[in-house]
Amino acid sequence: MRVNQAYNFRKVSDNLSTSGLLSPDQLRALKREGYDVVVNLLPEDSEYAIEGEAAIVREQGIAYEYVPVDFSAPTEHDYRAFEKILSGLTGKKVMLHCAANYRVSAFYSIYACFNQGWSVTQAREFMGTVWNLDEYPTWEQFVSTMLASKAD
Repeated sequence: MRVNQAYNFRKVSDNLSTSGLLSPDQLRALKREGYDVVVNLLPEDSEYAIEGEAAIVREQGIAYEYVPVDFSAPTEHDYRAFEKILSGLTGKKVMLHCAANYRVSAFYSIYACFNQGWSVTQAREFMGTVWNLDEYPTWEQFVSTMLASKAD
C-alpha cells in the first residue's frame, strides 16, 4: 500500500504531505517513496497509535519527530513545538501525520499562515478539505485564537 493511500492524505507540495494514520506497511514504504522526516502528532497512548512506529521509521534512516497533541486540549505550546521542528526541515521531504489529519491540518495551516504566506482563508480552506472545525468547538476556538493576529 502506498503512502498516498493513507487516511485523509493531502499532498501540500513535492516536499510535504499530511495524513491521518499510516499503516505499518505504509510506514515501511516511506523511505522508498523518498521521505526524509516523519512528524507525528498522535500520542503514543492513543488507541489508534501504531505500536513501534518510531522504530519502523528510524530503521529506514528517516528522522522521527514526535509532538503528542491531546485532541481534547490543543495548546499553543504544542503548536510552538511543532513550528520549531517544521521550521528546521527546509529542503527535506516531510510526512506530517496524526490519527485523522485533523491535528496536523490545523497545525500546518496555522504554520503556513505565519511562515509561508497563506491567508487565513487559504488555511481554513485547507482544513476544510479534511474536516469541519465547527463540529469540534475546542479546535475551532484554538484555530481562531492562533489566527487572530493574521489578517487576510
